[in-house]
Amino acid sequence: MNRDKNSYVIIYAAVMVILAAVLLAGANILLKPSQEENANIDKMEQILRALGQTPDKANVIPTYKSLIKKELMVNADGQVVSTAEGDQIGQSEAFKANTELDYKLIAKGEKRPLPVYIAEVNGKTIYVLPMNGAGLWNKIWGYIAIDAADHSSVVGADFGNAGETPGLGAEISTPHFADQFKGKQIFREGVFTGIAVVKSGQVAEDKDYVDGISGGTLTSNGVHDMLAASLAPFQQFLLTYNAQ
Repeated sequence: MNRDKNSYVIIYAAVMVILAAVLLAGANILLKPSQEENANIDKMEQILRALGQTPDKANVIPTYKSLIKKELMVNADGQVVSTAEGDQIGQSEAFKANTELDYKLIAKGEKRPLPVYIAEVNGKTIYVLPMNGAGLWNKIWGYIAIDAADHSSVVGADFGNAGETPGLGAEISTPHFADQFKGKQIFREGVFTGIAVVKSGQVAEDKDYVDGISGGTLTSNGVHDMLAASLAPFQQFLLTYNAQ
């Protein structure tokens, strides 16, 4: 083939594009299992942090499987629609649920079950609930742990963000921010109130509250809205479920 012809250049370019695509597809297939495992470990770490547990990477999976006794899917009426335990822990429908999508559909009026992770830590039964929302620049998420004894007291929390401003909104992902939630109540006299995020120095008269991030008002507002939208669907579950 005459290499000076345009046809040669076109064919050569097409072959290289196809070859690159094949190589990328092959790499993606080979790396997918490890990527999924890393994502699962990251999720387990976040749930464990909400429980006050911070094992090293090598012990995340065994720690998660020893503390999480059940993974449930529950509906807005508080009914358990599926239960996973034993060898199913970490592989169940509840663990794999796409809660970011679920909350978006719930906001549009659809009825979607959501996951609840039931843990036992030092003899205490704890419910861990997922949260998803939007910050200033991108998505935010988290997990909040509720004492099963009163169905209201926060044991711990953990928050993540995909692009909030470092030193400002991204501070929601620090222990300093999350630790404020310990001991807060999401019910008052049997009525769901949730937890507010307010500007430092302000108060919320009708519910428990934490201080927002200084200089990160819009991200703090996003956490406030996320708490309200993400905890509300669990009201009936928290009021009626018996962990025993």
